[in-house]
Formats: sequence, structure tokens, C-alpha cells
Amino acid sequence: LKPSPLTAAAFADFGDVIEMAGHASITINQGFAQRFNDLAGVDVAMEAGATNVSLFLGQPRPIPIAIKLMERHPLGNQAFIPLQDQPWLVLVCADVDDFASYRAFTASGKQGINYARNVWHHPLLVHDADSRFLIVDRKGPGNNLEEVWLADDFAFSLET
Repeated sequence: LKPSPLTAAAFADFGDVIEMAGHASITINQGFAQRFNDLAGVDVAMEAGATNVSLFLGQPRPIPIAIKLMERHPLGNQAFIPLQDQPWLVLVCADVDDFASYRAFTASGKQGINYARNVWHHPLLVHDADSRFLIVDRKGPGNNLEEVWLADDFAFSLET
């Protein structure tokens, strides 16, 4: 599967693209900062969930990237916001058993993504060692992680 550039329109079925481009801002802090509001929804309240803010430190996988696992979060969304300006990869699908439903995207280091609740996606995929991300997702009771290991005859590689 070959990634295409990440755009809000191409990713709309899977969640939000978090970026400043194309969004209005307001001037704050005595004119020394611009604030871009409402770039993604936070959907974490199911079954008494709460917002969790964390940092991830990602490592690159061997090339070609073997895709053997997909996951989703049935009780809340999950946002990934890069903390460095380096491209990274996003892999989503509508149906884990239907290869035609898989979509791969190359995100710039200025783009984050917000996976909507129940969207199948691959765990974090980065090109560079020690890639840092701010994560906003759900904590609390209930099982908010579903993983599916792909059958050996279905697993595939992601081009970079």
C-alpha cells in the first residue's frame, strides 16, 4: 500500500486532521501568539471516561513496514500531535478484512490526526528515531482497546 498526502477531505471518514492551515485564528498574548480553536473534537465521556494527555516516543519499524495488526478504540477518540516537524505515516481502514478499505497517508510534521471513536488504525508509524507526540485520548473504566491480528495470508507491507 502506498501512502498519499494527508488532507482533511481524504481523512474525513476516519476523523480530523489537526493543523493550522485553512483555519481562522485569533490574536492573543498581547499580539505575540495566534490561537487556532476547535481543530478536533474530544470524544471520551462514554462509560465515565476522562481526558488523558500523554507523550509518546516513537521508533521507526523495519522497512518495508509489515502490517500485521490493526486497532480501534470503541469508547473514545485518539489524537496524535507531532512535536517535531518530521513526516510520519497514518494507516486506517473501514473494515480490517477488506484490503480495498485501507488508506495510508503521509502526514507532515505540522499535521496531527484525531482518530474518531471506533476507527480501525495501525499503531504509531514514524520514520525517525525518538519521534515525540502529544496524545489526547480516553482514560477510565471499560475496555477502550480492540486489536485484530491480520491473517498471515492477508498481512501486507506499507511503502514509505
